[in-house]
Amino acid sequence: MVQHESALDSVASRESSKVAALDIGSNSFHLVVARIVADSVQILHRVKQKVRLADGLNEQNMLSQEAMDRGLHMLGVVAESIRGFEPDSVRIVATHTLRKAKNAADFIRAAKDILPYPIEVISGTEEARLIYSGVAHTNHADGQQLVIDIGGGSTEFVVGKGFDPLLCRSLQMGCVSYTKRFFPDGALTPEAFETAITSAQQELELVETKFRNLGWTQCIGTSGTIRTLFTLAQNDEDSAHDVPVTLGRLKGLMKQFINAGHTDKLTMAGLSDDRRVVIAGGLAILIGAFRALSIEGLVYSSAALREGVLYEMEEQLHHADIRGRTASSLATRYDVDTKQASMVLTTSLFLLDQVQKPWKLKKQDFRSMLGWAALLHEVGIQINSRGVQRHSGYILANVDMPGFTQEQQSLLATLVRFHRKKIRKDDAPYFSQYDSQSVFKLVALLRLGVLLNIKRQQGFVPDFIVSADKSSLTLTFPEGWLSQRPIIHADLKREKSYLKTIGIALTFA
Repeated sequence: MVQHESALDSVASRESSKVAALDIGSNSFHLVVARIVADSVQILHRVKQKVRLADGLNEQNMLSQEAMDRGLHMLGVVAESIRGFEPDSVRIVATHTLRKAKNAADFIRAAKDILPYPIEVISGTEEARLIYSGVAHTNHADGQQLVIDIGGGSTEFVVGKGFDPLLCRSLQMGCVSYTKRFFPDGALTPEAFETAITSAQQELELVETKFRNLGWTQCIGTSGTIRTLFTLAQNDEDSAHDVPVTLGRLKGLMKQFINAGHTDKLTMAGLSDDRRVVIAGGLAILIGAFRALSIEGLVYSSAALREGVLYEMEEQLHHADIRGRTASSLATRYDVDTKQASMVLTTSLFLLDQVQKPWKLKKQDFRSMLGWAALLHEVGIQINSRGVQRHSGYILANVDMPGFTQEQQSLLATLVRFHRKKIRKDDAPYFSQYDSQSVFKLVALLRLGVLLNIKRQQGFVPDFIVSADKSSLTLTFPEGWLSQRPIIHADLKREKSYLKTIGIALTFA
């Protein structure tokens, strides 16, 4: 008889790794733990809890302490599920509410004491792209597809084909915010619904033509709100996810809501107490989307943002390609001098390689961000060469940058903003993932990369020696090189005083 202890001894085990993705949403927090084995993602564990973070956002975009406490409590629950995970195997993304909250940094700082992993506040466009990735990896579609995700504070719309998103938009309307705005006392009246639906159509006015022109063969809805609406709008005989819900069915559901008269009286099977209080806003948004985009039918997919994050973690090279396409697009759009950018890149990364250890800049992200900053530091020259650092910083802070988190984009903008002229430390933003000392050291490396290539000539910068300690940097050029270039020598003397303001002692010979 086979003993239990030895029954599996002959079974070969495959190499696998565990990863986790946490979606800090405006309505709910979702954790997904998965195993990556044989190039596939296998879901092991899910945790979901309603937090309604968006409920705590006031008209001044300040997040209440009560809402933050709810969120921090949920992070404590999550911490138990991912205890012991390696730093690179956990990714936490935050969406609309923390994008808008002026005091989001307070929440993120408090979260650090609970979870030893960085929280990335991602842009709406990046959120839409990741949602599409989750759907595309788990649903087959012939031709183009439209994906809609109704969250607590925003709704994402994406048209894509295969694994490639073609058009991503995030609009500031969500089930929590719309319920607070149009159904504040829970009354479900025809007037309230029509006002909310019209508002949703108005939000879509600027993008509806682009979406319609692209077209799609299938419309897919994700998120808990759409799942609930999908289930409620179906007849019993149409209970499969691949039977589309139509506008007529949604209007019928709205009529049921109006007949009930109040959210407290919504007693349909499948409608939880948590979902009941915000479902009216979600229904109004979905009907508005159907009208504005002339959607014929919608099917439901359980995959969403967190699945997209997981697949992104599996395909890190794909993620790098996305950043590369973003950088290439910006360089083309703003007529960047690519030869000059490449020279600045080479010098900046050479400097980083020499100081990485003494300056403790070993984080892989630092090399990536310095590299992208070097390539894009002159995007603002198309506006005006005077004050190019300000123009470039503004563009990178505000343009859509797929593949970059909000904090990475802010770091890029900061590096570029200070790549020349005076360094105003007080103008630098707060970063939750990067310490300010490291940020200013990266600024110094980019500045020197730009300064040494100021002549914009291939082969102008000679081989030179770099040495550094904790807060100093020494550049040693070939004998006589500096004395023959008095302008560069003067530039370095001025740079010495600039770097002194950020605590770096520059010497050169």
